[in-house]
Amino acid sequence: MPVPLPPALALSLDVLRCPTCRRARRLHPGVGALRCPAGHTFDLARHGYVSLLTGARATSGDDADMVRARSRFLAAGAYEPLRAAAARLAAAAVSRAGATVVDAGCGTGHYLAGVLDRLPGARGIGLDTSVRALRAAARAHDRAAAVAADVFRPLPLADGAADVVLNVFAPRNAAGFHRVLRPGGRLVVLRPTGRHLAELRARRPAMVTVDPAKEERLHRALGPFFEAAATERIDYPARLTAAEALDLVAMTPSARHPARTEEPPPGRVTVSVLATAYRRR
Repeated sequence: MPVPLPPALALSLDVLRCPTCRRARRLHPGVGALRCPAGHTFDLARHGYVSLLTGARATSGDDADMVRARSRFLAAGAYEPLRAAAARLAAAAVSRAGATVVDAGCGTGHYLAGVLDRLPGARGIGLDTSVRALRAAARAHDRAAAVAADVFRPLPLADGAADVVLNVFAPRNAAGFHRVLRPGGRLVVLRPTGRHLAELRARRPAMVTVDPAKEERLHRALGPFFEAAATERIDYPARLTAAEALDLVAMTPSARHPARTEEPPPGRVTVSVLATAYRRR
């Protein structure tokens, strides 16, 4: 039985573009698939997303265990101030009804859903390479479409399609973000500072650390395309149970380290994140 077109994807067809034709052709619904006028076909997954990945198969992205850990941890609420900051900066950038929010590296859609809750008339498009995460993202919000796409490749979106591009703890494609943002749009980036989860890293030296040059590299990458319009620093203590601490480690790249089976103890950790809204140059 053909997979029906999810309503959220139907809302986004005007800005989705064929990834094979590279921005030139719009996608239209077919039987269980999206198609472009040139005949390229992209099947709809029964889990509610469409894959617009092309070329070599993407190998990055969360696996099933990481997605389950991420879903549990985010549902517990320890990162809720981060979601609120993302929603606040995104809402401040939107000045029209029917805005489009693109979450590049959306994961389970948790942050995109928070933004859409703040913007009742907006629609969202979540991009990620992980099909496991996209299954969750497709259910995260009734106005959020889930699309398998690689942020490092040309984004399957029209020029100037987005009012906001959201990027939370995810890879960045500065030139691609610049292209798909409309004039006056904003790129909202959340990234950890060197103090983020310091107590947890001290107890688990094998955890992936924050590169001290991270901010310098960020500014160097974004500088030709964007300038900072507003920055918030979110610093607060979070007290985690043993299960929450384990999920926090398991949802990050540290989960792939051989030491991931060691259970971190409960306790207080510092959440320290910079959230910046950038305007297009």
